[in-house]
Amino acid sequence: MVPFLPLQLDRESRVPLQQQLYDEVRSAILSGRLSPGARVPATRALAADAGISRNTVAGAFDQLLAEGYLEGKVGSGTYVARSLPEDLLRARRPASPVRKLEPAGDLSRRGRMLAAIPFSAARRGIATARAFRPGVPALDEFPRVLWARLAARLLRHAPDAILTYGEPAGYRPLRQAIAGYLRAARGVRCSAEQVIVTAGSQQALDLAVRLLLDPGDTAWVEDPGYLGARGAFRAAGIRTVPIPVDHEGLNAAEGESRAPEARLACVTPSHQFPLGATMPLARRMMLLDWARRRRAWIVEDDYDSEFRYAGRPLPALQGLDSSGRVIYTGTFSKVLFPALRLGYMVVPKQLVDAFVSARALADRHPPGLEQALAAEFLAEGHFARHLRRMRALYAERQQALLAALRSEIGDGLEVAPAEAGMHLIGWLRNGADDSAVAQKAAEAGVLVTDLSAYSMKAQLRPGLLLGYAAFTPRQIREAARKLAVALNSVK
Repeated sequence: MVPFLPLQLDRESRVPLQQQLYDEVRSAILSGRLSPGARVPATRALAADAGISRNTVAGAFDQLLAEGYLEGKVGSGTYVARSLPEDLLRARRPASPVRKLEPAGDLSRRGRMLAAIPFSAARRGIATARAFRPGVPALDEFPRVLWARLAARLLRHAPDAILTYGEPAGYRPLRQAIAGYLRAARGVRCSAEQVIVTAGSQQALDLAVRLLLDPGDTAWVEDPGYLGARGAFRAAGIRTVPIPVDHEGLNAAEGESRAPEARLACVTPSHQFPLGATMPLARRMMLLDWARRRRAWIVEDDYDSEFRYAGRPLPALQGLDSSGRVIYTGTFSKVLFPALRLGYMVVPKQLVDAFVSARALADRHPPGLEQALAAEFLAEGHFARHLRRMRALYAERQQALLAALRSEIGDGLEVAPAEAGMHLIGWLRNGADDSAVAQKAAEAGVLVTDLSAYSMKAQLRPGLLLGYAAFTPRQIREAARKLAVALNSVK
């Protein structure tokens, strides 16, 4: 119900109050201030609010009812008509005094640049759970009952420390748990003081770029590579130089020949995104030597290294760094669930204070309850057990994907098993356009990402990224059948 009507009645005017009231209500309906189906105040209440007689209000309402602007419901009240007469549909609403904003013309130059940066190769509006979206964990297998039990217990006994303003670097028990996990599982050399909790790995990358580089500086990026890294550099006014990726990842020697002045390199050495290469020790030492000699920085994005199906996950590049030039980033989005929006970074000791200050300016501090819940999940051993389950599950789902592609597509895609990660690459045969295939697949209800979307200058075979971690064997088979139809339509 509309609690009151903002009426502007002029008792000095020669226009009768009944006509003024009629005009006011009619104008409110035509301009949209009174929406269709809205209940209007009773005549008695409106008369009292406006300081006029009830007969005056009743006369105006009778005219509005007769003309179809209002409709009465016995025993219920009076409402704005849900469908107005045809002649009213042609009535022009009064011009708005507010200037219409142009989508880009009213932004600053930097704003227009930011708005144009692609943040993901996935098409906007696509449902997260649609196969074969890469980078999404098995939400159907997340231990929700356990998580809910921990959350309920935490909320019942929540200390004030997690309900008030927290430390900018993050909840200390969570930082301690992360540091312990990284030392044991990833070979990262760090203390809890070096761990800074972020809103995902993208914020960690953004902080590193803004603190370590100035506008106009040069950075190396993998080509093909993660679009989020490229976007963070562009947003900060950094010149990016694409460095080709081969079967051993990024080559520092090639980087020095192309851009010797670079001050930072962003790499995914444990499982290169999107091609999946693992950087060998010789390449890692070469990269570290470059950073030491040039006093440059390395951002190590360790986005899904937990999921390795042959042997133990490889130790992080940061563990080999003896000169304090590596910033290590990780995320819970791939191992727990994306909506948690918790990531972390490990920074060299000499940079801790600067990064904590920058983290405080970004959004004061990470959310306390989510951090405390994640800390409990790690400290009680649930995180390690969940990882073990997911490694086994993802290995099975990768095999399900391979089998479905062989059965439904056959020679149309060249796909090989991978020892790590959450996606495979399907190489297109016969020189098909991977962007066109991705578009046809989307029309058929399947999300695949064209490999060319991640490339800056690299000349790659056309291919598709096929995520499998989030999907059951049945979903994988159904999506493979639709993908086969899309592939046939492009030939």
